[in-house]
Amino acid sequence: MNHPNEVMASKADGNHPVLHSQIEANGASFHVVEQGQGPAVLFLHGFPDTVETWRSQMQAVSDNGYRAVALDMRGFGDSYSPDDPSMYSGAYIVGDLIGILDALKIPTAAIVSHDWGADHGQRAMVMRPDRFTAIVSLSIPFLPRGEMSTWDTLRARGLGELYYAFDMMKPEMDDRIRDAGKSIPSALYWMSGDPAEGTGWDPIDAKRDMFRPAPDVLPSWADPAYVKHNIETFQRTGFRGGLNQYRGVQFTFEHLVAYKDVLIRQPSIYIWGDADGLCRLFHPVPPTLEELRQTAPGVIGVVCLEGVGHWPHHEASERVNAEIIKFLNSLDATLQANAE
Repeated sequence: MNHPNEVMASKADGNHPVLHSQIEANGASFHVVEQGQGPAVLFLHGFPDTVETWRSQMQAVSDNGYRAVALDMRGFGDSYSPDDPSMYSGAYIVGDLIGILDALKIPTAAIVSHDWGADHGQRAMVMRPDRFTAIVSLSIPFLPRGEMSTWDTLRARGLGELYYAFDMMKPEMDDRIRDAGKSIPSALYWMSGDPAEGTGWDPIDAKRDMFRPAPDVLPSWADPAYVKHNIETFQRTGFRGGLNQYRGVQFTFEHLVAYKDVLIRQPSIYIWGDADGLCRLFHPVPPTLEELRQTAPGVIGVVCLEGVGHWPHHEASERVNAEIIKFLNSLDATLQANAE
């Protein structure tokens, strides 16, 4: 790991070098990767993942005149990873993002986000509309802070004994998935669109757990260097920080009471795979723009990817990259239209 604020450059496929550094934000250290110049785009990953998940998207964004910035989120990789689950409240994580923008002297940024990164990115849009101008959400639709927490809502639906996240929060999960050489390939395969119909990950069926033993051969869309990086990283760090994302949800609910029912009004798009078990649970039928605009009035697009699971930025990287670039290029016209 580099020392704080030390910058290391590595080669990229295009003309823009990839810069790695440790950035101090609000007294904590975060591993940040940058590529390109221009308007800033902040990339936020989910679980179980690292900053390297965005390599293709960062390349595409930088090649199209934007400054791509990504980080190992709190609890992951070479970034700040407190043991206390209360420190994973979205209020703190949005503070991480603001601290990184401040450290890099970036006044505003669009967000591209996946999984837990999407949840935190959406909170950032609500809490700091002065700093975050637009968002691409992958695999997670936006749900405003309501009367009940996410976990209480699921319990009210009778899913308290079924929904996978309740197992993820148990202390024994840290050790159960500790062998990243097995856990990472399993999550990549079972959560994707590759398994036969009826066998892939189902968030309310323990028999279709994401950490079941997976085939020895990686899916064709999984870059071996990326998989190797994630395995080595989680073997070193363990999964506790990532699992604390689940354990921090109730704290997020309690800390964001002032943002109850606040909607995302900035431009946004939602991209999801129709083979994603989590998306099928959130919305059994494809959501329409009209439905999404009930919680995000500024949404300008919804993209459904057929046969794609929970890793759309890997499984359908070219399509996702094209949608991101189209969305970013449309922002000036959208913002102008909204102002008129």
